[in-house]
Amino acid sequence: MEYCSHLFVSPRMEVLCFTSSPGFPLSRSKPHHSPFPPMIRTLTLNKYHKTRPSNVVTATLTNPALQNSHKPLGLTPLISTTPPETSDHMPPQLMKVSAESLVYESGFLGVAPEKLAAAAGDGGYGFQHAIGYLPKILSSKVYDVAVETPMEYASKLSERLGVHIWLKREDLQPGVFSFKLRGAYNMMAKLSREQLDRGVICSSAGNHAQGVALSAQKLGCDAVVAMPVTTSEIKLKTVERLGAKAVLVGDCYADAQQYAKQRAKEEGRTFVPGFDHPDVIAGQGTVGMEIVRQMPTPLHAVFVPVGGGGLIAGIAAYVKTVCPEVKIIGVEPYDANSMALSLFHGQRIMLDNIGGFADGVAMEVVGEETFKLCRELMDGVVLVNQDAICATIKDMFEEKRSILEPAGALAIAGAEAYCKYYGLKGENVVAITSGANMTFNRLSLVSQHADVGRRQESVPATYVPEKWGKFKQFCEPAGDGSSIENEILCRFFIPERPGALMKLLDAFSGRWNISMLNYQRQGQIGGDLLVGLKILSSEMDEFKALANSLGSDYAFEISDETLPLLLNQ
Repeated sequence: MEYCSHLFVSPRMEVLCFTSSPGFPLSRSKPHHSPFPPMIRTLTLNKYHKTRPSNVVTATLTNPALQNSHKPLGLTPLISTTPPETSDHMPPQLMKVSAESLVYESGFLGVAPEKLAAAAGDGGYGFQHAIGYLPKILSSKVYDVAVETPMEYASKLSERLGVHIWLKREDLQPGVFSFKLRGAYNMMAKLSREQLDRGVICSSAGNHAQGVALSAQKLGCDAVVAMPVTTSEIKLKTVERLGAKAVLVGDCYADAQQYAKQRAKEEGRTFVPGFDHPDVIAGQGTVGMEIVRQMPTPLHAVFVPVGGGGLIAGIAAYVKTVCPEVKIIGVEPYDANSMALSLFHGQRIMLDNIGGFADGVAMEVVGEETFKLCRELMDGVVLVNQDAICATIKDMFEEKRSILEPAGALAIAGAEAYCKYYGLKGENVVAITSGANMTFNRLSLVSQHADVGRRQESVPATYVPEKWGKFKQFCEPAGDGSSIENEILCRFFIPERPGALMKLLDAFSGRWNISMLNYQRQGQIGGDLLVGLKILSSEMDEFKALANSLGSDYAFEISDETLPLLLNQ
């Protein structure tokens, strides 16, 4: 959670909780000095944990490989020179990159894919291959289970921006409330009866899992879904309700994917990828086909949320072939920008740390096939922060009385930021509302951040103790600073497990005076602790060493101009 100017198992489910082996930790802790300006700074929180039921089976991994035309703007990459780690789910050629190594202003259309593609010398793979996707898209079997979703006009948002905003309502897909049903069914419907009888398996954080489960129900086959333990309850229950067997495994998508691929080999099941397969891409491409059919007026751009790249690759393959003048713009969160970084480097990369707020697009690595298409067909990527996503969820509720999940609101947030940045007026733009699987207990977090995202909330304040000389001391600190007692503000992510908060408090309370404590629970994944400590400048190294030893992600808030006032500094 960010603080910006205001503080604000069932019988069919198997559960595997992985415990990391020495030498390959599943979580990491490091000081986080964010380069983002205050209005766009995000805190990357990874490795969330749920409170697990008493009948959970605990397994320790013994194989270490399993653990685990625009305004000019300068982009300064902060590239790590550390050799990339390798594992079964991470090809050795992929370098690990920090999400924070590519930061630009929200709304700016960053990275120019066509230039990078030309430099790669691949002979125009994207446009040549896109033509081959047209018959696949036109002959797709998605309408056996999916519906042609409506294109709805966002009148309030359009009036505010002076642009015609159209919403492609993929959140209205029956049964799963997400576009993911299209790609999953299109691939599975092409399997032979023999393959279906052996069953299918997939890995997913939620929406793809529901698509596979519903497709399996329609096609009459057995389905197993590997999901990270951080998967929301609403998505988990939907998978089980649709008749699939859910397996909770690992803390992230990569762990679940590794398990699913291994089990597919052992049991002869067909692995159904979430995005990196031609039939899946073609199924998602039917969204682009519908947009072209439903928009008779000239269209400036289509804004698409980007995770692994399947949706935007499919849409781009169709739209760029029949309407090449239309811009295809991807939208990613600042802390889950694997496509933007891949385009920037001209090759697929792996994020070393990924934010989980918009979990539907939180992918460490984009697909190989999707990247090849996107590298030439996309027009760039817009980045947005968590507050903007929350504000968009609120806008969508006021506009249509619908509640989108964070990833589902991502494209609208990107469209708004883009239109403001370039002063776009009078044009038609489309944003994909990709999903509505929102966990109810996250709504309080969204409501707190929504006004911050619209910059409608601020708390100007100051405090000076009624003591002789305190105001002068406040204005003119003396000495070299080594023995001055400062008050620092620090954020910690506290996983949802017994004793986690007490461990942190015990570590600090015996050394320094805790002057402020604010805990905000983020549902079943854990919570954020905002803590103020009175500490000597000479003790900062000791504080950092202790914080690193606790195993919780943390970030200093010393650069914020407003929050220190809350500490009475």
